[in-house]
Amino acid sequence: MNSLNLQVRIMMKRKRSPKPLPPPPSTPPTPQTQSRHSTNLSKSRLWIPLNLTRQDLSLPLTFPTGQTFRWKNTAPFQYTGVIGSHLVSLKHLQNGDVCYSLHSQSNHDAKTALLDFLNADVSLADTWEVFSANDERFAGLAQHLGGARVLRQDPFECLIQFMCSSNNHISRITKMVDYVSSLGDYLGHVEGFDFHAFPTLHQLSLVSEQQLRDAGFGYRAKYIVGAVSALQSKPGGGEEWLHSLRKLDLQDVISELSKLPGVGPKVAACIALYSLDQHHAIPVDVHVWRIAQKYLLPELAGSKLTLKLCKRVAEAFVTKYGKYAGWAQAVLFIAELPSQKAILPEHLRTIKQAKPAKIENSEEESE
Repeated sequence: MNSLNLQVRIMMKRKRSPKPLPPPPSTPPTPQTQSRHSTNLSKSRLWIPLNLTRQDLSLPLTFPTGQTFRWKNTAPFQYTGVIGSHLVSLKHLQNGDVCYSLHSQSNHDAKTALLDFLNADVSLADTWEVFSANDERFAGLAQHLGGARVLRQDPFECLIQFMCSSNNHISRITKMVDYVSSLGDYLGHVEGFDFHAFPTLHQLSLVSEQQLRDAGFGYRAKYIVGAVSALQSKPGGGEEWLHSLRKLDLQDVISELSKLPGVGPKVAACIALYSLDQHHAIPVDVHVWRIAQKYLLPELAGSKLTLKLCKRVAEAFVTKYGKYAGWAQAVLFIAELPSQKAILPEHLRTIKQAKPAKIENSEEESE
């Protein structure tokens, strides 16, 4: 056998030889670490069209705008979050259309749950046409803020999130919500973020006030513990009771929610709008108060915001925008966020920033 044939045979043997196995890990893999590995392969996942255009749903104008604090920006034009037991990513294609990908193993009715969460049965085009006909400024904003939707969240999840938001700022709210979320069942890891199902009422009841205080919740700790306890005493269960509020009129919803510890009119209005189908609920804070003074109730300029005036502001929004007034308020609020004001034409960003003012008779406390 010549030397050339010998080299060929040796090379063929080397090619067929299996690669050596990697050394065993120091600790055996757990279901959690295996799940993290599998759910981080988002690039190879199937992306499914959602049949929504950018004008139907703008992800950057919907998720990081103060409605929810649980969705993460996991890639350019991509947001990932949890709906029930479903770990979901949403992203815009180059043409603006929205598609989704499921990371969790439980895919049953995931698309139905997703469309419900997105309030997809509400036509944004039809709703905004009504707003634009009644408000010239809204018509101008609509050209730049298309696709800003109001979400339909789980009521218990929404309640706890907005209890964390009381007298607080976005980065700290997000940290608090991340802590509460970590108490739920682990679902996966996507682009640097861990995701959990939101804890059940029972799971959250196992957390003490001191644990929440140690985690930086301040005075909100006692309110969250108190609200959880109050919900546990509801006939049929607190989560079911919260869902039942969707059948009530707005004033009854606000009244019932305000009986929970730490829930004042503004937080109640947020919960009503973002989870309880109360599309004309108006959460009045200092930003909405400025908008109202500038465009709806100029005669109140310079007045001090009271609970009575909060009601008057809410009524003014409903009079002008109708049964979906809360959706109009959300767009006007988004237009005042620094990230959005920077891209609006000068004539559409005329409200000057001022120091935040507390609402008289509110239930908020200082740290």
